[in-house]
Amino acid sequence: MSTIDWIVLILTLLIIVLYGMYKSRGIKNIDGYLLGNQSLPWYHVGLSVMATQASAITFLSAPGLAYSSGMSFVQFYFGLPLAMIVLCITFVPIFHKLRVFTAYEFLEKRFDIRTRGLTAFLFLIQRGISTGISIFAPALIIASILHINLPLTTLLIGSIVVIYTTYGGTKAVSHTQMLQMSIIFGVLLVAGILVVKLLPTDIGLYKALHIAGKSGKTNAIDFTFDLNNQYTVWTGIIGGFFLQLSYFGTDQSQVGRYLTGSSIKESRLGLLMNGLLKIPMQFCILLIGVLVFVYYQYHTPPIFFNQVEVDKLKQSEYNSTYTVLEKQQAFISNKKKETINRLTKAIDDEDQSTIDEARLTLKNSNEKLNGIRTEVVALIKKNNPAAETNDNNYIFLSFVNNTFPKGLIGLLIAVIFLASMGSTASAINSLASTSTVDIYKRFINQNSSDKQDLFWSRIFTLFWGVFSIAVALYASRLGNLLEAVNILGSLFYGTILGIFIVAFYMKSIGGKAVFYAAIITEVIIFTIWKIDVIAFLWLNVIGCISVMLIAYLLENLIPKKSHSIE
Repeated sequence: MSTIDWIVLILTLLIIVLYGMYKSRGIKNIDGYLLGNQSLPWYHVGLSVMATQASAITFLSAPGLAYSSGMSFVQFYFGLPLAMIVLCITFVPIFHKLRVFTAYEFLEKRFDIRTRGLTAFLFLIQRGISTGISIFAPALIIASILHINLPLTTLLIGSIVVIYTTYGGTKAVSHTQMLQMSIIFGVLLVAGILVVKLLPTDIGLYKALHIAGKSGKTNAIDFTFDLNNQYTVWTGIIGGFFLQLSYFGTDQSQVGRYLTGSSIKESRLGLLMNGLLKIPMQFCILLIGVLVFVYYQYHTPPIFFNQVEVDKLKQSEYNSTYTVLEKQQAFISNKKKETINRLTKAIDDEDQSTIDEARLTLKNSNEKLNGIRTEVVALIKKNNPAAETNDNNYIFLSFVNNTFPKGLIGLLIAVIFLASMGSTASAINSLASTSTVDIYKRFINQNSSDKQDLFWSRIFTLFWGVFSIAVALYASRLGNLLEAVNILGSLFYGTILGIFIVAFYMKSIGGKAVFYAAIITEVIIFTIWKIDVIAFLWLNVIGCISVMLIAYLLENLIPKKSHSIE
């Protein structure tokens, strides 16, 4: 990056951190530290909820995913609006009425201490690991683009987030998130416009989408009912609904965000805002990735986008083989440009036969290029068996670094940092909330003072920050980071959601039955995932239904007086 990019990056991050610390000054108890004194308006809640979910992984992996496989990932979010409606009707009023700090407090009132402890434990493990991945994502960018040490970068980024989150708690998190999302929306708009401007002068947005469509990249909707297909309308609406309902309804990183609302109405409006804006936002991010794909139809793309591994290959005994493959790629890419130009003219002339012919030629060219890429990946693996061969996470930033003007590169990297800071800070804050309220105050010191609670909240914030950084140092082998986080969540969220569904709606079932049902379900979920027989989003459905059915069966096998509450 240039000097001006560094200045833009550092100033943007500094302003955000100082703003958050300023807004969170004067905190004296855990009500202010963990819930922000429940004083935030709906739009503040909505942006905070969005910022918690939209991590740096979203802005890194989603464009790369669209570049590689098209727009189908947007279907992942189709169940989100339905989940927001259910949450507004059920979860939000219950949590506000009970005046809880965490979602898991309710489970002890409804069941018993074991069920509360187990659910909190499942959350702590899942969220602690996924937070580490969220820290690793921006560290990966800055280290690969600037060719600096990755572990050192990871430590630096994680430390920045830990410092202001430990100091300011949820107030610092919420106030910085509102400013972060405002900047992110603006920069995404600029980035999308600039990608279109970088295309040839006679290629506007309409033609670009037509070219992408003929290359199979605009496949946003898939109605086929295939249990092995990760992204279809049905996996999104059904599997996605269960995942989003569990994430927003039972994950403390999100529950803690909308519990900061000043009333039930404000919390509800914030969630509905998230439900309405999230799909269009994700669609636009994926669309940018598709437009990057179109850009590379007119310009020769890197064979492999992780330049660090390519540089290692060039310095190895396989350099001559790589050079030959690089020349072959350049030749096919030039031929491909001729086909694209012919396709563009045919679109103008509405010449369907030429369009069909060009589409077939494009398909053949892409197959040849994919073959060359496969050979290069094999060479990289031979040269470095430990190398990461999935370069989706590098595609968008590689494009930005090579094409965007000075200043904007720094701002876009700042956006990715901001997204990471927002989601990571929320997660660490929620981990500290659960550790303080569900572990320390419940099992260690039930008569603690406000001063002790605030002290231990900060200690737990620091602990989980360090834990997440440690996970981040080992996150480089997880492939596409966006999918890795969602797969990890799907291993736990269905079970957690099932526990809450039983708590809310199956009043005759007691704590013992649901406790053992949750343990059995986790064994089932991990077994199904390990043998890989179904798309991961369905694990959320299976987990939720399994807890309900097994708990019902166990309750009838081991009759017990109901512990339900009104």
